Amino acid sequence: MKKGRIIFLNGVTSSGKTSIVEALQDRDDAYFYVVANDLFQEMVGERFLRKNYWEHLSRVILLMYHTARLYADMGHDVLIDGILVEQPEIAPHYQQFMDIMGDSQVDVVEVYCPLDVCRVRNIARGDRYETQSQEQHDIMAEGIRYSCRVETHLHTPEECAEQIMQALQLKKAR
Repeated sequence: MKKGRIIFLNGVTSSGKTSIVEALQDRDDAYFYVVANDLFQEMVGERFLRKNYWEHLSRVILLMYHTARLYADMGHDVLIDGILVEQPEIAPHYQQFMDIMGDSQVDVVEVYCPLDVCRVRNIARGDRYETQSQEQHDIMAEGIRYSCRVETHLHTPEECAEQIMQALQLKKAR
């Protein structure tokens, strides 16, 4: 069985990752299963996250990566909507991610948006706090090998999706 491909959309909150996921899922030439930090965080009770956020979140993030790998091993393409940050509970995060992925075909896409734009988006969303993107940026993992970069402040989610499809040569009917 041919393995699926794993595409990790990596960027701070409000950078546009989820909008790109939705644009990719609206396309007729590709099909992806989606795993996302926000979805997996919901698996942890709020009480535990308040007690020790990174201890509990780091466990569920690693489980998310194993889930993505399982889908890919079963021949399905997967999008990961997340952020590779360095915290003691999950360090070295990027290396752990790559170790879990093993021989899977993995592409990490840098989803870039200036922090001042993310700040405005955070305020407009109402479900993020104003400085959350900056705080994530400050702890983002370093040394990530990106396959491509999209800039969401310059392009629509649909344009970013097209750029990803072209850069990763994903044109195929499913």
